[in-house]
Amino acid sequence: MAVSIEKMGKPAVAITTNKFIEVARTRAKKSGMPNARLVFVPHPVSGKTAAQHLAMVAGKDPATGNPVTQEIVDALSKPLTAEDQKTGFVESKPVPRLIAPETPENLMRIFQASGWTDYLPIVLPTEQKVSDMLKGTSHSPDEVVGKMASGPFEPWQFTVEKVAVNAVMAGAKPDYFPTILAIASSGISSLSNSPDSLVGAVVVNGPVREEIGMNFEIGAMGPFSHATATIGRAWTLISKNLGNAGIVGETYTGSQGNSLNFNNIVIAENEARSPWTPLSVQKGFKPGESVVSIFGGLGIQPGQGAKRGGATGKPAFDQQFSSILDAFTGYFGALIVCDPLVAKGLKAQGYDTKQKLSDWLQKNTQITVADYKEESFVGQFDAPRANKGIEPYASWFQLPASSRIPRFAAASDIDIVVTGGETLAVFQAGNLKYVTSVAVDKWR
Repeated sequence: MAVSIEKMGKPAVAITTNKFIEVARTRAKKSGMPNARLVFVPHPVSGKTAAQHLAMVAGKDPATGNPVTQEIVDALSKPLTAEDQKTGFVESKPVPRLIAPETPENLMRIFQASGWTDYLPIVLPTEQKVSDMLKGTSHSPDEVVGKMASGPFEPWQFTVEKVAVNAVMAGAKPDYFPTILAIASSGISSLSNSPDSLVGAVVVNGPVREEIGMNFEIGAMGPFSHATATIGRAWTLISKNLGNAGIVGETYTGSQGNSLNFNNIVIAENEARSPWTPLSVQKGFKPGESVVSIFGGLGIQPGQGAKRGGATGKPAFDQQFSSILDAFTGYFGALIVCDPLVAKGLKAQGYDTKQKLSDWLQKNTQITVADYKEESFVGQFDAPRANKGIEPYASWFQLPASSRIPRFAAASDIDIVVTGGETLAVFQAGNLKYVTSVAVDKWR
């Protein structure tokens, strides 16, 4: 980007589409470089042919009306002025720790007008309520939990007390606070700046699920648990208020938005009814540890109930999974959420471990090389890897267009969890990629 290169004293130019004029200018300004050299081309870029891209570059900048090519040449050839070489960041106006006394109705209006809510009613974070929330952890209120940002924006640093304020606003109880702190400490925002309207997901394992009353049986992923609902909502509020995210047109550019962003996807794994190892143990934690695992991606969709199974009479869930994953983009991986009945059926099919199922799905969920190369993420991420000789991308790029390759580069891109109340053999599948896991117990 121009912001980082120009700080090295060399002319540079950032090229983006005219849909993000204000985003680019605001980011440059907040980076202390209001005169960063920016050139704009028509939006959108995705879905266009090489000839159409060439025409964009050969045409005029929608923001200025000047030829794009000439603007690029000028930006790269003209010496930097003293103003151009300024560095540093523009400090945002600090938010006061306390707001002057007001009526509850006026305070609600202030919070909403300031962009501190999700536009649903909140629990007002009085000093007493925040103090009560802080009793849920042994950590000091002024201890730094971490930093968070939406995509490439400057990360904001935040403390235990600031997380407590947002937990109160979400309606959480002090018992939930260590889990919320663990999610916050991951540094992963549930609100992405991607135009794709991405969503966040968290899987919770270990004793904390039962201790705080999370639901992992009937209606596990629905609005039937106070803990599940408010933990997910707290993640959104933390992302907005502490993580430099969720400012529409600036740090949030999701074209259509996503209703899952209200309280995200929160899954407590039904470990007692699962025939497999919990997700947390797969990620390297010990059995009995309380852990949150973070995912991000395009969303989740329900699969079908058990089919008859053809001549065998046994439902072929592995093939049903593969059928749904065929519509996924490989970049975001997959998170399959099985009812315990499905998990037990899969074990009866011979999948006595999650790993065996992931291996089968990775090998049998395929795409042609031609279709693979048309995926929007391939040119940005996989093609450079192929050029460097990184496998399997290097080999894939050498195959004929009609050859079939795995949709997912590795079996580890496919994760499986179990939750639900065994009223029907159903599953859900999310085009969601695993990011990280964090121990809850360290935040008690």
